[in-house]
Amino acid sequence: MTTPNNPTNPIPSLEDRVTGALIGAAVGDALGGPVEGWTPEAIAERHGGRVRGIVEPFHKDEWKTARPIAPYHKGDGHVTDDTLMTHALIRVYERVRDHLDAYAVADHLVPDLMTNPRWIPELEAEALPLQRIFLAEKWIVARIHYGHVDPREAGVGNIVNCGAAMYMAPVGAVNAGNPLRAYEEALEVAGAHQSSYGREAAGVFAAAVASAFTPGATPESVVEDVLKLAKDGTKSAIEAVCDVAAHYDDFEDALAPLREAVAPFDTVGPEYRKPSLGARRPSRLHSIEELPVALGMVLVGRGDFRHTVLGSVNYGRDCDSIATMSGAVVGALYGEESVPKEWSAEIARASRLDLHAPAASLARVTREVYARDLERRRAHEAAFTTLAGL
Repeated sequence: MTTPNNPTNPIPSLEDRVTGALIGAAVGDALGGPVEGWTPEAIAERHGGRVRGIVEPFHKDEWKTARPIAPYHKGDGHVTDDTLMTHALIRVYERVRDHLDAYAVADHLVPDLMTNPRWIPELEAEALPLQRIFLAEKWIVARIHYGHVDPREAGVGNIVNCGAAMYMAPVGAVNAGNPLRAYEEALEVAGAHQSSYGREAAGVFAAAVASAFTPGATPESVVEDVLKLAKDGTKSAIEAVCDVAAHYDDFEDALAPLREAVAPFDTVGPEYRKPSLGARRPSRLHSIEELPVALGMVLVGRGDFRHTVLGSVNYGRDCDSIATMSGAVVGALYGEESVPKEWSAEIARASRLDLHAPAASLARVTREVYARDLERRRAHEAAFTTLAGL
């Protein structure tokens, strides 16, 4: 793999970056899935040290019955709901072929989750995506399809977690190089799913991915861009975590300091599987844990995909989503070549998913949306020029 800082490296194309972002996200998801919910100490004890690649289920052959994971086969290269939801959102873009809003979620995402059986790697069976996603994602269907709630307000009342943020990489790709537009579009899309700092995280993560597409972007410039947009506790948490992350270049040394930095903003508390009484409730003072830590690991990794994603995985807690986000950002920065092929190929095989086709499709949609934006912008410029007598 070429190094991201090598000046002789060619600048990755749009298609290469889209592929890198989406496959990078899927790889992070699959690597983090089997150790999700555990502490760094428990992960190291179970695996005889840090996770360095694709690993088996935490409970080995007892994954079908072991609590609290059952009946999901996490591990062995299987992607989780983070990737399933990401691909579902790409299918919405394929239908709309333009910017999305909350009504696109109601008109396209909800029916897709409810009516189209697909291969679910963790179930090792074909099933409706609705049968795999967790309650915070089932909320979209319950509120919009059964509750007939205005899609723009459907996210109100849901638990505030990373559920909306985890699948917003496609929004960043469609708005490649335009973090502000990605932020605004993701906030609109996520309004059907989340409120408060969960919705804010969706906007900021999409902005991070869009920023990473900018030619010449670096981990540091991505963080700078998102801090111009982030609000309230989300901004404070990113600042706190990234200030600490800037002092580390080895994830082993950074694991405890990053957790300590994000802890004041995290509502879940020290025991991930025993949330505090105030967990996941709306607040302007708090943040989801996953996004600030993901951006922190992007800084710690210094542009190296392996180091970034393995740091995210070994952090534990909701590490599949942390690694999904950090993997997407590094993949967007440096393209598909930055993602180890031995991981991506095995994950595609084990999950029985074509990881390249959704990326190629989204890249085509991104070009179409940009052409539409250009036409709209020129029409506005012509109208305003006449109106203002310029």
